[in-house]
Order: sequence, then C-alpha cells, then structure tokens
Amino acid sequence: MALLHPTPVLFNGPVGKLEGLLGPPGSSTDNPEESAPPRALAVVCHPHPSHGGTMHNTVVFRVAKGLQSAGLAVLRFNFRGVENSEGVHHGEGDEEEDARAAIDFLMERYPRVPLWAGGFSFGSRTIAGLAPRESRIERVLFIALPVSVYECKPIADVKQPGLMLFAGNDDFGTSKALKEKFPHLGPHLEVDEIPGTDHFFRGKTPELEERVRTWAVRSLESTD
Repeated sequence: MALLHPTPVLFNGPVGKLEGLLGPPGSSTDNPEESAPPRALAVVCHPHPSHGGTMHNTVVFRVAKGLQSAGLAVLRFNFRGVENSEGVHHGEGDEEEDARAAIDFLMERYPRVPLWAGGFSFGSRTIAGLAPRESRIERVLFIALPVSVYECKPIADVKQPGLMLFAGNDDFGTSKALKEKFPHLGPHLEVDEIPGTDHFFRGKTPELEERVRTWAVRSLESTD
C-alpha cells in the first residue's frame, strides 16, 4: 500500500497557531484522489521539546506511518513554542489543550470518523492526561510512557482501550516498571515491549512501525 506525502497544516491552538502534518490513509495507488476514506483518525504527539522533541522525531514519524498503513488519517503536530507553533512551552499540562485543539481540527476535517490519540514519551504522557477528560478519544496509543522518571498517575484513569509499547532497555520506563508502579491497570490496555533497544528504539524503528500497524489493523477489525 502506497503512503501519500503528508500535507502541512496550520490550526488554532489555545495560545496561537499550531503547525502540523496531516497524512492521509494509505492508498493502493499514488493518486491522492484515489485514496480511500479514513477508517479512523489519529492525533500523534511528540516527545519533550526541551530535549529536541518535534513532530519530525523518527519514532513519531514511524508511528504515524504505521497508522496510515492501517488506513488511518494521522495528524502529528508541534506543541506550543516548538519550531513554527506559536506560544511558549509549558510542560506542566497545558500541552494537553494543544492536543485537544489538534483533535478539534482533525474531527472538523473528517466528521463522524472514530478518533484515536497517542504519543511518544512526553507526548504519551500528554495524552494520558487528556484521555480521561476527552470522551471523543476512542482508542489510545502510548509509546515509551516514561513511568520511571515522570509522574504518570493519570494513566490509571484512562478507560479507553489501547496499546502501551515499551523498549526493553529504556531507562525512562519499561513494561516491568509499569507493572510495578501500576499493578492494577485493566486488560483494556495491552502492554507490549520491543527487547534490545533504548528509549528511542534505535535499530528497531521498522519493528516499532510494524507493531503499531498490526495493532491498528487488529483494532479496526474488532470494530467492524
């Protein structure tokens, strides 16, 4: 399945314009006019801006690609104060409202299509904080949630089904660390891990993409 190039977009955030890249679902041809309607939508959030995180991060790119390959329209975007997004980085929760603005934009573009949300590292923590308060999110995807180094208590309140994918050698958090800190997480959150790699999935990003794609396909089939 061919993947069409994402389109640069601008949309209104809580403190100014936010920039993003909107990738359509995969197509059997390279003609955008022949692309099928999305089976679902996904907002994907990037890692911590203070450590160089942007929507162009390799893990974010691979996650978006895996979701697009499964038939989703995917919006990855820059939080406030990152590259050409207006505002100033907050880091204590306000980025959750940037993610909500991205959801608003994507659902206006594709009304009445199921909405998923996820992110990598800081991005996953942001969605974990938003999901319990945002009923439009129907499914979640947490990549390398940093449970060992940051406060991630909101994950216990997430009720949506989803996938939590970790790296086996991640100092920021592994599946073992998750189970130690949150032993009572329900089965609605599937936990998986890619062994032999670090927080950035170095050397394993193609496997990361494929695991995301496989999970997304399976999730879509379960709702058909």
